Amino acid sequence: MKIAVLGYGTVGRGVVKIIDEQVADVEVSRILELPDRISESRMTSSYVDIVNDSQVEVVVECMGGLEPAHTYILAALNAGKHVVTSNKAVVAEYFAEFVEAANAHGVGLLIEASVGGGIPWIASIIKARRIDAISSFSGIMNGTTNYIVYKMLKDGSDFSEVLSKAQEMGYAERDPSADIDGIDVRNKTVITASVAFDVACTKELPVTGIRTLSKHDLALFGSHERTVKLLGRGVQRDGRYAVAVEPVAVSTSSLEANVPSNFNLVTLDADTVGELKFYGQGAGSLPTGNAIVQDVLDCTAGIRPRYDFSRGLEYDPGLLRSDYVFRTEADVEGSRLFEPGAVLVSDITSERARGLLDEALRTDPTTFMAAIVKES
Repeated sequence: MKIAVLGYGTVGRGVVKIIDEQVADVEVSRILELPDRISESRMTSSYVDIVNDSQVEVVVECMGGLEPAHTYILAALNAGKHVVTSNKAVVAEYFAEFVEAANAHGVGLLIEASVGGGIPWIASIIKARRIDAISSFSGIMNGTTNYIVYKMLKDGSDFSEVLSKAQEMGYAERDPSADIDGIDVRNKTVITASVAFDVACTKELPVTGIRTLSKHDLALFGSHERTVKLLGRGVQRDGRYAVAVEPVAVSTSSLEANVPSNFNLVTLDADTVGELKFYGQGAGSLPTGNAIVQDVLDCTAGIRPRYDFSRGLEYDPGLLRSDYVFRTEADVEGSRLFEPGAVLVSDITSERARGLLDEALRTDPTTFMAAIVKES
């Protein structure tokens, strides 16, 4: 099977390296690259040449961003080529459109690498869904934010100091907003919910990151035997579902609290299999490249995941309720004292909590908020 790889950055290089060195039945015949970076015969700067190449059966998109990735993926599907992608932003934004095109042309859309890097998360959800309804999921889906919290706790460092170190090590981009503001986790949560709940998940979910997290916050929760993790969460029941991204104060005895460095840990809960947890590297050239190549090998074996968004689940934010702690100097409606400098609001939705946070940030821009989820 001949494939084309779009983009020759960190992930694209990993894909090409794994296939060239370890996969006998797959050939990377074309690589889309910028004109001034073409360095070998397989490379081209013309996407039209790739789409029109009848020998290319699979297009692997590793470019990132919305455009031209959206246009290129849609063109490949409409040309009858299977598409494998690691691009969570474009999948989250256009998932339903891509699925419609793939189904119309009888080709596969494979997205394992878009969530969890090398962790077989999407495949495991699909496998669980063959028997079970998935009632909920949650997880550490972003290695950068986990690394920041881990190093702050381990070294007693300030947020800004650890963030700078993460940027030096390549864990965080020069503009870290997608990571620390929860946008990356939001995209992965949308994709996860769509696959797990058979719904074209809303993109208007409450999203809160860890930009204002301080050592004081970690010490405050530590005194209650908890620590903070940025989680993507989803739940569904009785024809309804809800999703959110937010810092959660988890018990220090939980597996989530003890995930080190830039690793991920994601959990699903289903009817008969119960709770399943998946742990591993959530990003990086070779782990993500491995997940992409697994999808390519599925294509060679004739395995095509099918997505069905026809259930018509209703989005109901009332399904996700928690207690929330706000460390702030602002007045927070409905709150009571939690600790000096922090207040607690009990049993509210993630959407209501995000609204209260926005109000508090207008008075105190350093305000930090975390959910306290009851341990199962």
